[in-house]
Amino acid sequence: MTKDLFDLEGFGYIVTGGLGFLGREHCKAIASSGGIPIAIDINLDDAEIFANELKNKYGVSLISYKADITNEEELREISLDIKKRTLLKGVINNAARNPKVGNQGLIDDSRLESFSIDEWTKDINIGLTGAFLITKVFGTSMSKNQGGSIINISSDLGLISPKQSLYWKDDLEEEFQPVKPVTYSVVKSGLIGLTKYTATYWPKKVRCNCLCPGGVFNNQSQEFLKKVNLEIPISRLANKDEYWGIIIYLLSGASSYMNGSIISIDGGRTAW
Repeated sequence: MTKDLFDLEGFGYIVTGGLGFLGREHCKAIASSGGIPIAIDINLDDAEIFANELKNKYGVSLISYKADITNEEELREISLDIKKRTLLKGVINNAARNPKVGNQGLIDDSRLESFSIDEWTKDINIGLTGAFLITKVFGTSMSKNQGGSIINISSDLGLISPKQSLYWKDDLEEEFQPVKPVTYSVVKSGLIGLTKYTATYWPKKVRCNCLCPGGVFNNQSQEFLKKVNLEIPISRLANKDEYWGIIIYLLSGASSYMNGSIISIDGGRTAW
């Protein structure tokens, strides 16, 4: 009974940015529960290596597509191809440009005062427009078939503001310090709004929930880790595989009555 609740076997599940750092983990989670991960990514350079890894470990074949998620025509072509190969039962809107914190000299272009409209447009296009188009194309498809589940990947920083002092450097005046760019918060907050809208749009066929993960270990400096750990009651960042459980839960029948929920898994950071 418990196994059946979390079973994804035989169905397809899209992961945008599926060959990225966390996208791979979402694909592994799907494969570990018998589902067929469908990676949509702009870069498929090592897709074959990753596919072999999943096949050898889980006996599941990865389906991958190279696509620009802001191009609706490309997505519709993918949708037609998926229908020939498997029944789509879930979507994870994971793709993001993830604007970098960084100091480029005296004036840091991550700061609001100097953040370019070009960077704004690129970040919003991938993080929000892409999620909208994925939902439009594949959510509609699921609503006309057996239904399914959509997970939007937001962030703890979709719920709270970044603590900018975490990114500061010594010997710089505050007005010149690097910061977490504005688009990160805007995109992640926007995904929460998209979740609530989608959850009430096809409620009897397509559930939609939002995951707000905390930061994940990924070769951050010891200086940064020391500072950020003070903001987290558990006192550490997440390991990259610690979101497998919630991904499987939200895609599976175990969460059949969960719809429109905003789920924070961040070591307690947003509890303060």
